[in-house]
Amino acid sequence: MKNFNHMLDEYAKLCVKVGINLQKGQPLVINSPVEGAEFVRLVAKHAYAAGAKQVHVNWNDETLTKLKYENAPMEVFENFPKWYADGLEEFAKDGAGYLSIYSEDPELLKEIDPKKIAANNKAASTALKKFRKYTMNNINSWCVVSIPTKGWAKRVFPDVSEEEAMEKLWDAIFKATRMDLEDPIKAWEDHVKNTEEKVKFLNEKKFKKLYYKSSNGTDLEIELPEGHIWAGGGDYNSKGIFFVANMPTEEVFTMPLRTGVNGVVYSTKPLNYGGNLIDDFKLKFKDGKVVDFEAERGYEVLKDLFALDEGAKHLGEVALVPYDSPISNSNIIFLNTLFDENASCHLAFGKAYPTNIEGGENMTDEELEKAGVNDSLTHVDFMVGSKDLSIIGETKDGEKVQIFENGNWAF
Repeated sequence: MKNFNHMLDEYAKLCVKVGINLQKGQPLVINSPVEGAEFVRLVAKHAYAAGAKQVHVNWNDETLTKLKYENAPMEVFENFPKWYADGLEEFAKDGAGYLSIYSEDPELLKEIDPKKIAANNKAASTALKKFRKYTMNNINSWCVVSIPTKGWAKRVFPDVSEEEAMEKLWDAIFKATRMDLEDPIKAWEDHVKNTEEKVKFLNEKKFKKLYYKSSNGTDLEIELPEGHIWAGGGDYNSKGIFFVANMPTEEVFTMPLRTGVNGVVYSTKPLNYGGNLIDDFKLKFKDGKVVDFEAERGYEVLKDLFALDEGAKHLGEVALVPYDSPISNSNIIFLNTLFDENASCHLAFGKAYPTNIEGGENMTDEELEKAGVNDSLTHVDFMVGSKDLSIIGETKDGEKVQIFENGNWAF
């Protein structure tokens, strides 16, 4: 049986070898909480062993973040440092891979003025718009992973000690990322191949519409644009290098037609957005746009999200995840979108990935808009999968195919 230190080292290696698939001479940029210093050092060790030109780390600290929100004036949140955005873009131009360690306390900012959070999100999204093209267009390799932090672990396991909560969350993360298996890298290769079979089927069918129905009240019709592309497991960057953007990942995804979403959908898991939880919400769509919404928790935060720009009220992603999947079967609500979205079918507000339409990565903003692709400063996933979710696909010829039945793949 593997011990903790061995699995931690293998996890760091997996990030480098599978997540980023780092190549010799390539820089690596890491975003990490300060609690992850030990793990980041292991990642750096494996990165340099793989031939990294340099490893640059951007640290964040939740205590400092909260102090800033509690004490800094609004003007600080309305202005994002240009030097930071320029630095990320310079690394991107040099071919860097980007590893983000996402381990946020989901209630860190629950007592903070939501207007400050909204202002910061808008300023950051605006300043980083050029840089995000490098990742959203898969020009550069990128990967999002998680490690436990004390604040997050106690939210997920509130009834045990801090030490036990950390142990339980590490165990859950290792299982979700296949680190508990004999050969994790081989396990990931097999997993990617299995996902590609679903992608191939969906791309061959070229569905025009998807129909979602669930006993919770979800009754949604989603039209897909001409030339849409399903993806999943991993993808290739502009240099033809295969990488895995999310670990874990269980999803197969594409984009909806910007104006083609109609009906009602209910959330099925809490959404952690900017240090706040949005939960038990209902959305009504007409011609692709959210025209009405309700939320038992986080209503104002959701309202500010939709006010970010016009595209935030439209969908940019449609993702299919079986209810009977490893993360879902753990029965853990991670309060972390990276994990919860891979336990549930989900949708995303905001910007669509240009790579989800034929030739999209080479289209101008105007061409993407004409093709029905949504644009926004944001991209926020939210979960809609349930154990009785039915999804039927309809082709251009009117053929109807059961894609999901009782929350799982029907083929």
